[in-house]
Amino acid sequence: MINNLIDFYLKSHPVTIGVLVLLSIYFLILNWVFFYRYFSLNSWLARESASLEGLLLGAVTVNENSFLNNFIRRSNSVSKEVLQLGMLAATKEATKGLSILSIFASTTPFIGLFGTVVSILDTFTHIGQTSGSMSVISSGVSDALVATASGIFVAIFAYTYHQILKRKAYELTNYLQMQSDAIIARGV
Repeated sequence: MINNLIDFYLKSHPVTIGVLVLLSIYFLILNWVFFYRYFSLNSWLARESASLEGLLLGAVTVNENSFLNNFIRRSNSVSKEVLQLGMLAATKEATKGLSILSIFASTTPFIGLFGTVVSILDTFTHIGQTSGSMSVISSGVSDALVATASGIFVAIFAYTYHQILKRKAYELTNYLQMQSDAIIARGV
């Protein structure tokens, strides 16, 4: 296994190695963003769920841990506009990190493809300098495709993580909207 990695490193074009390093960095960043945002959104969802449950069971206002509580406390009177402002602020906060995951999901296949193209060009250069046997072609192309596979691999995770966090943000804004509607309906 180690010999295969060393052989791959020695045969690969420096641009391909650079692409693989970049994709590795992307993968680390997207995992950090996902897990950080996932756990913080889950915690936030639990607080908003408890606040909504309290409102549905007869509480006069949102729970003190609710995001909307900051906006209600700071205003002289609770109005639809104040609650809407709280919703907009919550949506902004809940969707943090989604843009980087979206960018990674859309760009990593192209980054991998770039590494593959450079590696295939390098393979053709080697074919021209040698006898050009099928083994040179097949080994060069198979090594080149590692970059594309890596780009697609990272993109799959980035897209999946983006969709999971987007759904969590949607659930959160729904909880907040239900709380706002309950407060407005009570005329508090």
